[in-house]
This record gives sequence, structure tokens and C-alpha cells, in this order.
Amino acid sequence: MPQISEKIHELTVGQLAARSGAAVSALHFYESKGLIGSRRTSGNQRRYSRDTLRRVAFIRAAQRVGIPLATIREALAELPEERTPTREDWARLSEAWRSELDERIKQLNRLRDHLTDCIGCGCLSLDTCVLSNPGDVFGERRTGSRLLVDKGRA
Repeated sequence: MPQISEKIHELTVGQLAARSGAAVSALHFYESKGLIGSRRTSGNQRRYSRDTLRRVAFIRAAQRVGIPLATIREALAELPEERTPTREDWARLSEAWRSELDERIKQLNRLRDHLTDCIGCGCLSLDTCVLSNPGDVFGERRTGSRLLVDKGRA
């Protein structure tokens, strides 16, 4: 991993990409979505503050566990821009996602444990379908092997 001198307070997009492991195109995308910010030099080149490294690491970690970019953007908007976020800042933000992640873990465990029961079944109204129809909620509303949407109703 390339080392960046402590005297350098701003990074080029290439330096940020090399240091963070994110592609330059990903960094441009993050910036277009308001997840990170940069300033422009007189030559119109992007410069990123050093704390952007932590923001990119946070974005990538959150994406790996399935947090949507809109949710990540909301979280990052709560961070102070005038200083590097602290461990406490990150802990506060990630704690808000704990229940969502716990629910995803439950869903993945249920999928793992019942996947072989459901392959090829195609039924959305059996009491035993814990994957696509937990608690047989569709069976209470409709009968048949698939859920049809009435015209005019969503």
C-alpha cells in the first residue's frame, strides 16, 4: 500500500484510490452521490482531505453488509466536516444499523436452513414456506400458486 506523507493534507483522486482500494470511477460515483466531497484546484483537479480515506472505508464496509447508499449518505451527513470523525462517531452511526443487520442475518439463516425445501416449489401459499411467505401471509389473502395483483390495486 502506498504511503502518504503526514505533511500532505490533501490527496489526489489517484492517491485516494490507491490508498483506499476503491477504483477512481467509484470515488467519482461516491462524490456524485454526495457521499464524499472534494475541492477543485485552479487546474480543475480534485483534491480530497485526508479524512476522506475513513469515509471511503466506512462506505465500502457498509456496502459489503448491504446497507443502501442512501442510508450511508444520511449517516455521513451527520459527521462533522471540520474534523476527522472519531471512533465514537463511527460507533454511533453503525449502532443505528444493528437491528437492520440482525434482521438480515435472521433472513440469511432462514434461507440457509430452508433453501432445499423451497427450490422449485413455486408456491406462495403454503404454511411451511418460511422464505418467501413467512407466516403464510399470502395464503390468508389469496389462494393458488402465485400472487396476482388486481388492476387498480398495488
